[in-house]
Amino acid sequence: MSKLSMNVTTTFYGNVVNDIAVAKAAGYAGIELQSPKLYRYLDAGYAVETLPPLLEGLEVTGLGAVLDLERQGNARSDFRAEVSRMCDVAMALGAPIVQLCTGPVDWNVVKDFRAGRLAQDDPRYRGTLGLSENEALDAAASNVREAADIAADRGLDLYLEPLAWSNLNRHCHSLEIIERAGRPNVGIALDTWHYWTTGDTLEEVAATPKELIRAVHISDGLDLDRENEVADQSVHRNVVIGGGAIPLQQWVDAIKSTGYDGWWVSEMFSDRANEHDALKVATTMRNLLDILIS
Repeated sequence: MSKLSMNVTTTFYGNVVNDIAVAKAAGYAGIELQSPKLYRYLDAGYAVETLPPLLEGLEVTGLGAVLDLERQGNARSDFRAEVSRMCDVAMALGAPIVQLCTGPVDWNVVKDFRAGRLAQDDPRYRGTLGLSENEALDAAASNVREAADIAADRGLDLYLEPLAWSNLNRHCHSLEIIERAGRPNVGIALDTWHYWTTGDTLEEVAATPKELIRAVHISDGLDLDRENEVADQSVHRNVVIGGGAIPLQQWVDAIKSTGYDGWWVSEMFSDRANEHDALKVATTMRNLLDILIS
């Protein structure tokens, strides 16, 4: 039986309590909780200990996400604090793994940089834009190494997700960061949208050591001009899973060819789906994943 988990983007406007209930009702075996909703719940004054009883019968397959993993200077201490907080929550919820994403998370910063509109005094976070690839990889690997040690102290793993519009956005970048970080508890969240959008290939995926793939995000997207467009999630990912341009069955088959037998996670950013009945959406996506993975 396939191991199917629901990322809470699938029920985009829900809260943690609703999302857990919907994931159970839709027949998922797991749920991937995300920081905006999760921290909103905790910051409202609810103790993390109130969640395990709600989660009974549902496995928390992962927790995300600590964004802008390559932060430097004074921002590194904020990065470490965020990693520590998320790892502590993961322990309380029984989640085995925490997600880190490359930055900047704001794709408009990347658009402005590439168009020459990003002034030196622009206060927006720019990640490793403007650095050489080697400098960017070193900055990312240094932070991932520290994060991996924080996670290891709690018996946890990390998975990296390179965002399609960021400076470090390719499968090869993830592999190189893992190599340079030199920590055994770091792997990859293989997201079909990010990979396909940047131009990573099925052959690259099929050649990935299966032990490095810690989760697979099944997500769809729309065509774009990779040479001249910056991937814009609000545009190029705004589609129901199965309704876009990504040949999802080919991607699933390439991943399965590695021997991967972990969690398959629905992840979706569709305005249309977000305004529909959450349980119907979640159930439809679970059924689609079941067909793709079977």
